[in-house]
Amino acid sequence: MKKLVMLGTLMMIASLALAQPQKKTFAAKAHGKARPAATPPPLKKENTEGVLPRAVRGGNPFQMLNPKAPAQYGKAEDSVVLDPDTGKWRGIKLFTINF
Repeated sequence: MKKLVMLGTLMMIASLALAQPQKKTFAAKAHGKARPAATPPPLKKENTEGVLPRAVRGGNPFQMLNPKAPAQYGKAEDSVVLDPDTGKWRGIKLFTINF
């Protein structure tokens, strides 16, 4: 009798382990009109400053290294942090956001 119960238990465990899971899909009914997804507000060009946005906007980032580049590529003073006491540069603005 013990062998029969043990065999039955092992067969149930094996059948549960090898059984394929049932695929159930749940679908919600739509109520009313579907709303379009809200898009985030665009980040305006004049809100970003620094070397990286200027390189992307300018079209030719190698002109930023050219000391005789046309004025459309900007000035070096726009992307450099200056020390107010000495007037020397302290760093480069890679990416800044103005609010």
